[in-house]
Amino acid sequence: MLKNKIGMIFGVANKRSIAWACASACAEHGATMAFTYQGERLQENVEKLAGELPGSLVVPCDVTDQAEVDAAFAAVADRFGRLDFVVHSIAYAPKEALEGEFVTTTREAFRTALEISAFSLTQVALAASPLMREGGSIVTMSYYGAEKVVSNYNVMGVAKAALESSTRYLAADLGKNNIRVNAISAGPINTLSARGVKNMGSLLGYVGEKSPLKRNVAVQEVGNTALFLVSDLSTGITGETIYVDCGYNIMGI
Repeated sequence: MLKNKIGMIFGVANKRSIAWACASACAEHGATMAFTYQGERLQENVEKLAGELPGSLVVPCDVTDQAEVDAAFAAVADRFGRLDFVVHSIAYAPKEALEGEFVTTTREAFRTALEISAFSLTQVALAASPLMREGGSIVTMSYYGAEKVVSNYNVMGVAKAALESSTRYLAADLGKNNIRVNAISAGPINTLSARGVKNMGSLLGYVGEKSPLKRNVAVQEVGNTALFLVSDLSTGITGETIYVDCGYNIMGI
């Protein structure tokens, strides 16, 4: 399905990451990928995981440093000459902004969350699009807190709302180049980043009970949806937010 396709994966932290599930699904179907890491703390993990996939490239990329972003894409261009897809799975807000009331969010926390969790998609899309000379697909990761209030999600919900809106605007801009941009709104998953949200365990229990499928989504199911969105099976889909949450988002009271 992805034979001879080149991808770039942002956001792998460890083997339980949504980004790694996406990469694994794509690798199983023939893709070769570049992986980014943010800071030396994550470098070893990413290099070890990427080493399991033949032909992988690993590059540093802190999206708050434009020079690193430029260098990462230059390295991809030098190694592969092109890009066919990007998986953007980056989000961050200071821990203190993910508890208590949203109204207490500081200016700095708001700026940080929006820059890293939302603006970085536009930043990545701008850098990736010249390498997608034959078209391509960009997939980002959202969450239901973008449209409904989720306790303790706070500024990250606002950032995800901006991310989903950015998805639509980018899809409109890049469609003329046959580049598709979509978001996956995954149900709660016990990843490293999710543990920063207070009471994540309670949220997992509630969603698992209330969703139509009576369980939480598995990270592999999100990975398979990303595979679909970066493949030619989804060439008519762009600007969408696709829910992969065992149906939780359809439920009312």
